[in-house]
Amino acid sequence: MQELDLETIRKDIDRMDQQLAEVLENRLQLVMQVAAYKKAKGLPVKDKAREAKVIDKVAGFLENKDYSVAVKNIMRGIIDQACVLEETALAEGANNYEYQVGCFGPEGSFTHQALRDYFDGKKYHRHHYNTFEEVIASVTDGSMDYAVLPIENSSTGGITEVYDLLRQYDCSIVGEQCVKIEQNLLGCEGATLQTIKTVYSHPQGLKQCKEFLRDYPEIEQVPYFSTSKSAEEVAEKQDITLGAIAGRQAAELYKLKIIAPAINSNSNNYTRFVIIAKKPEISADANKITLLVAVKHETGSLYKMLASFYHMGLNMLNLESRPIVGKTWEYFFYIDVTGNLSDPLVADVMDEVREKSTYCKILGNYRAYERKD
Repeated sequence: MQELDLETIRKDIDRMDQQLAEVLENRLQLVMQVAAYKKAKGLPVKDKAREAKVIDKVAGFLENKDYSVAVKNIMRGIIDQACVLEETALAEGANNYEYQVGCFGPEGSFTHQALRDYFDGKKYHRHHYNTFEEVIASVTDGSMDYAVLPIENSSTGGITEVYDLLRQYDCSIVGEQCVKIEQNLLGCEGATLQTIKTVYSHPQGLKQCKEFLRDYPEIEQVPYFSTSKSAEEVAEKQDITLGAIAGRQAAELYKLKIIAPAINSNSNNYTRFVIIAKKPEISADANKITLLVAVKHETGSLYKMLASFYHMGLNMLNLESRPIVGKTWEYFFYIDVTGNLSDPLVADVMDEVREKSTYCKILGNYRAYERKD
């Protein structure tokens, strides 16, 4: 039996590696052409069905099927890195594009702050709307590329109107941003706690400051369009009997003084904002899924559906319920879970959830916000 020559084998491997490098380079050049096409058509980078076909097809070319698992894993790695290149190319092109972004409330609002933080470093033109529905409609009708909406507060919970609109309109959550909320009582020059008889704010602002307001029962609480719009109203009227609950940014913008700072009941007060677009955008680092489901109105149906997340190791981050109009005591459930839809295991879980639900809609798969402090 001829003795194996290690050096000869290594030289053969080196020759194959050179050929492999040439093939990979040619393949990646084609990938960049695909990226250019997707950019022009506004298509997402990830295509799970296409990727699965490519991997199976390559494995099918093998004469020695013992290598099938290894080759499939290698191809998954190649495809993942190709997606990274595509996303980089799309991002570089996007840096020269001026996005049209919708924002709830006027300049100086907390939503405006969330928009500014999320789109930092990107070119955009900001448009302000007075209602949540106007914001979402601006995306679905194509007027805006993106829009920013508050969806949840750490003190007062979910914003039900926004949840309902996400179900009614055809759009997708593509990102999120959290903003620490500090509410202040604002007034014009000469106003004091003793002169204030009426206070304006968004209903969420009033709720977040309920303990402070409880100490001043003589002050009438008036729900208004937004915290910033409330500050604008007080600034325009210049009436010492009127006050607004809003942030410091609104105080500076409308030249109001802070009569009582940080009056929100919870000092650890954050609002989560969602960034929406007309179509899904799933990046390689997406790690959060928001979905909407309904289940049969029978014992154990919700438990069985939620058990799918547990058994596959997906962490459920949030659960909100909203009544189904026309069906007494039946509900839609808005669920946030960890995961990326391009992961085959996560895709399997979603298929299982669909089987156990009477209604299922993926609202978005995006990168979860990470606090810097």
